[in-house]
Amino acid sequence: MKHLVTLCLVVAAGIGLARADDAAIRRSLEPKMGGVRIDSITATPVPGLFEVQYRSAEGVQVIYTDANGLYVIQGDHLIEVKAGRDLTEEKLRKLNAVPFDKLPLDMAVKVQRGNGRRVLAMFSDPYCPYCQRFERTLQEIDDVTIYVFMIPIIRPENADQSKAVWCSPDRAKAWTELALNHTPPSAPSTCDNPIEKNLQLSRSLRVQSTPTVILANGERFSGALGAAELRSVLDRAAPKR
Repeated sequence: MKHLVTLCLVVAAGIGLARADDAAIRRSLEPKMGGVRIDSITATPVPGLFEVQYRSAEGVQVIYTDANGLYVIQGDHLIEVKAGRDLTEEKLRKLNAVPFDKLPLDMAVKVQRGNGRRVLAMFSDPYCPYCQRFERTLQEIDDVTIYVFMIPIIRPENADQSKAVWCSPDRAKAWTELALNHTPPSAPSTCDNPIEKNLQLSRSLRVQSTPTVILANGERFSGALGAAELRSVLDRAAPKR
């Protein structure tokens, strides 16, 4: 009988742990949801996973969380609520990392600012709007070396402009003027250049969008990062002194 009572207490404790703490979930999630109120919290067939329903301008929405609202599954991504970390995105970056020392940097335009200690490579198109925005952000970053793999895919008819950047006496200046202001270089576009090889490289690395950034630790990011986030990831990836 003593063992039976102990077993019942253990089972009861397990059931208690499996129940949603509605108040904790609301305290954790609602402040992160822009003033939206949670309508309901219900158990799913998966032990420990709970369905959270709320209303937005698009109608009723559903996300999934643990019993205390510490983690959220949104779409196909797992989010750590308190820190706002997309754990799925972080994992995917690691799984799809590119060894930086394997990149053919001799095929990239090198741009250096300050001491150049922090390093990144990027696949960029001078006529990609997000690339242009990212170039403006890069102007705010000091002590960085940028290797630009030019892949003119948005307007392939203007590929000669990227080739002319490579043929320019100051490639860094020519690239910056083209990427920021769409000012074509005055140099000819007839010298040997790596543009076609860059396009092949981007396909082999499964680069799906521009800009795609590869850090010194191999992690990749797609899209135009903001200045604060870029500084953070550059510092994290920089070789330790």
